[in-house]
Amino acid sequence: MLDKTTYTQQDKNDLAYWLALHRAPRVGSVTFAKLLAACGEPRQVFQAGAAQWNALKLNAKLQAYLRAPNWAAVEKDLAWLEQDGHHILTWNQAAYPARLKEIHDPPPLLFIQGDLALLSMPQLAIVGSRNPSQTGQDTAQEFAQYLAAAGWVITSGMAFGIDAASHRGALDSHGYTIAVTGTGLNTVYPAKHKALAGQIRRHGAMVSEFPPDMPPRHVHFPRRNRIISGMSVGTLVVEATLRSGSLITARQATEQGREVFAIPGSIHNPLAKGCHALIKDGAKLVESAHDILEELQAFIPGLAPKLPSADLSPTQHAAQKDRLDEEYVQLLNQMGVGEPLSIDAMVERCGLTAEAVSSMLLILELRGRVHHLPGGSYARVGAVEG
Repeated sequence: MLDKTTYTQQDKNDLAYWLALHRAPRVGSVTFAKLLAACGEPRQVFQAGAAQWNALKLNAKLQAYLRAPNWAAVEKDLAWLEQDGHHILTWNQAAYPARLKEIHDPPPLLFIQGDLALLSMPQLAIVGSRNPSQTGQDTAQEFAQYLAAAGWVITSGMAFGIDAASHRGALDSHGYTIAVTGTGLNTVYPAKHKALAGQIRRHGAMVSEFPPDMPPRHVHFPRRNRIISGMSVGTLVVEATLRSGSLITARQATEQGREVFAIPGSIHNPLAKGCHALIKDGAKLVESAHDILEELQAFIPGLAPKLPSADLSPTQHAAQKDRLDEEYVQLLNQMGVGEPLSIDAMVERCGLTAEAVSSMLLILELRGRVHHLPGGSYARVGAVEG
């Protein structure tokens, strides 16, 4: 780890060359790795000289930069590191996330604000639409609450919609969350999430591969998605259209050899079509957060947090005390304790759409209010308390 309390002057000098090469024009993760493979440390890339640069077929613009790096910008990066709670990791350091280092193009540097230790804890990514339904937001928040209460760090991209709901769910359960940004960490994007970003810095971590002063750019967000999936054991997609950026994250997770989970919805809901496409392609259909915990326990025995028991978690007990909306009470009133009822029957009795009933049942199941029975039917658990 490099932060202001631990680095020596030599560390600072070495880091300066990492930062300088990181800012070189058209040097992405793959090119950065090739340069280090050919020359050794970043300092040696700058010291190599024209003959070796030509042998590596580096273009004239990059060679000009290597002769005269942007040291003023590097000094700003080092000044950023001096602030409390700020960290910079290079991929040759032990604290660099091991899972992220396994991917094809891991970022050479990570800028972090907050709790650095969270990057080494087991993480689950939750992503989805920037314009979800209210039920989709509620579902993401409930899943994040449950999973964070079970000990998983919830990782997402702090975008509007499902991302924000996932971060808030983790925070609501007094769990941990990581936001991976498509900007430098001096910028909060979207700006309306300034308060959320502050909470994440205090109770989680903000992470970026971009220098602190980097503004938002469209091309950065697909790149940041590989970090979200790369640090995580699995990725859950809650709601997504067929053109959603969340499908990029899911595809990258698959390419990285990680698990992909998707929540189904109504065949008439465009926000469910992306999830259905993922399920057709092999993603695991998820009906409850416990489904995810059981699946991931098999992949990282000894590392995965202990699964909750069949009893309700403290988070669910708290949620159960919350007053339900009238439509949820109406739905529960149509169900007998231990008496199975199909979704079609509930639609007919309540006058709600199949999409609405399916989403409400998912949330009620998370809260321990209903049981999902074989054959796709449901039964109420206990009395209706509202």
